[in-house]
Amino acid sequence: KKIENIEFIDQNSIKKSSKSTPVTYIKAFQNIRELFAKQELAKHHNLDPKQFSFNTNGGRCEQCKGLGYSIVEMQFLADIKLKCKDCSGTRYNEEILMIKFQKKSIDDILNFTVKEAFMFFTTYKCIKIADKLKPLLNVGLSYVKLGQTINTFSSGELQRLKLASFLNEKQKNSILIFDEPSKGLHFHDVKILIDALQLLVETGNTIIVIEHNLDIIKNVDWVIDLGPEGG
Repeated sequence: KKIENIEFIDQNSIKKSSKSTPVTYIKAFQNIRELFAKQELAKHHNLDPKQFSFNTNGGRCEQCKGLGYSIVEMQFLADIKLKCKDCSGTRYNEEILMIKFQKKSIDDILNFTVKEAFMFFTTYKCIKIADKLKPLLNVGLSYVKLGQTINTFSSGELQRLKLASFLNEKQKNSILIFDEPSKGLHFHDVKILIDALQLLVETGNTIIVIEHNLDIIKNVDWVIDLGPEGG
């Protein structure tokens, strides 16, 4: 088959911005912002989807520029992060926080775990959003918050986030190389990870995994054991 792309997936393959979150990375945030902009109170105040982003002017808290915290520089010690006094860490101004969908503000949504958000949007028939969140469940990231910044993720979590984006984009005809994606995972979540990798294989990709986890190793088609005294 024709290989269109080769990509090595490790903790350095994702740009760890102080504002990048799981929901922005898998491109579900645009749909959530559009949902809030459709609410009657948002229309009354002439709010559009971009004003529900904490990355742009208009809806974000201008005191902290949408970070939710301020940084106090210490000359000889590590810098200190303090919750923004203006927005109390929500990252938005009061006008935006007044807009609710099913009694939830956009800050409430961003504080949902992936599992909570998936159940919420499924319950209220927001299928497009739920479908974009599902790959995060499929790679064992059900516990992370939608608005959690990815610079707080472990190397294994970052790889699984990248894997979720591939599932969302229906990646095909690529060779994808993962460096210990099971790192830090509970054995139940390893099974979820294996199923997610298998989905990528079934859509025409080749997966190469650098691993020590025996549950993953026993599910592969080929094992290359490197020495001396390998394994």
